[in-house]
Amino acid sequence: MKKFTLSFFFSLLGLGSIYKSNAQANNDIFTMALTGDAIITRKLSVYDEAPFLEMIKLIRSADVAFTNFEMLLHDYEPYPMHKSGGTYMRAKPSMAKELVWAGFDMVSTANNHTGDYGTQGMRLTLKYLNEYGLVNAGAGESLEEAREAKFIETSKGRVALISCASTFPDHSRAGTSRGDTNSRPGLSPLRFSTEFIVTKEHFDNIKKLKEELNPNKFNEKDRNSLKEISFSGRNYRVGENNEVITKTNQKDLKEIERVVRSSVHMADYTIVTIHAHESDQKKSVPAQFLTEFARKMIDAGADVVVGHGPHVLRGIEIYKEKPIFYSLANFMFQNETLLRVPEENYARYNLGADAQINDWNAKRYANDTRGFPTEREIWESVIAIPKWNNGRLFKIELHPITLGYRKKRTIRGRPMLTNKTLGKKIITDLIERSKPFGTKIEYKDGIGIINIKN
Repeated sequence: MKKFTLSFFFSLLGLGSIYKSNAQANNDIFTMALTGDAIITRKLSVYDEAPFLEMIKLIRSADVAFTNFEMLLHDYEPYPMHKSGGTYMRAKPSMAKELVWAGFDMVSTANNHTGDYGTQGMRLTLKYLNEYGLVNAGAGESLEEAREAKFIETSKGRVALISCASTFPDHSRAGTSRGDTNSRPGLSPLRFSTEFIVTKEHFDNIKKLKEELNPNKFNEKDRNSLKEISFSGRNYRVGENNEVITKTNQKDLKEIERVVRSSVHMADYTIVTIHAHESDQKKSVPAQFLTEFARKMIDAGADVVVGHGPHVLRGIEIYKEKPIFYSLANFMFQNETLLRVPEENYARYNLGADAQINDWNAKRYANDTRGFPTEREIWESVIAIPKWNNGRLFKIELHPITLGYRKKRTIRGRPMLTNKTLGKKIITDLIERSKPFGTKIEYKDGIGIINIKN
């Protein structure tokens, strides 16, 4: 539970005026606990290992704690949509209580699983999160509601949360109304465009293939002078080298910017989060448009940008003395103990009506010989603890956690602090991934440290 300051008690006595209520003028240190994806299907509060309880203490000690809630809460009232974010996510509504027990205050609900069980699944999830007191942002009854900032009051200042996603099935994207139709419920989207730059040799091969498949699409002029071409849903352009260029949708970007600019006048600290699987060549490197987006959010006034979604750690950038965590990877990853998945998941692996959930897991991961169980970096992450003094960021602590790589399915997916050997390995990986952004991380006393020079 969060600590109360003396100013709180004096305010009850009518003496609060002698204390400054604004966090910018408060000499106390303000801390956040920031984590990545929380895919929770099992209780947390029953465990008592020392590394686990120490981690819980760390989260609870922060003034505000955030995670991306990549889960839906319901009792199977809604039906599954024809398309999901990959796996149809669902947990008991009481799992929200477990997050509260762990010390979390704020969650994002904008991710590729928001629409797994349609509008009803989203509505029930928001209902239960609200009932358990978890401030949530990123989804709502309209685009405007999904975009808006949500706020939490703390003894050291007011915090705003703004969340969006670039990775999502299109049916889960919220929409606005012109007045003649209802708004579409869903998540706050950040769309982007992708362009493939290829050498002339590769371009000519693509053009030749398209000509053979669609001979009537080309006239003689096109055949000789074409510099851009669309084929199989992708746009290709001639360049010196092969590369992929991604750009943010400017409409979405400007709408989110406006929300951020407004929130900074209504909160002492503003957190912007983005759920993004998109990468540049490898999963640990964010796509170009994400760098553009994150920096624009800082320019608009955000104090911190948190990325989540690819299930692996990405580098950290300090931009204008403010942190951008391009991905904090997994905080909890308990997707292997889902109770039910719909027919679409079974059909994908040619499993019949007599198959059980364990058969699906075994088929999907080839008895733990492929996919997530074999990818070590999926099960390694950090809890980021940024610290402010008088409203200025001065330090970031990076506490390495393990989710139980190679352990039994019933165990792995639950986080705890690592031993020093594994912790050093995780921080070393993060150091390397942060170098392209010019960020210096020091490994000290089992954690990573970023000192901010103001």
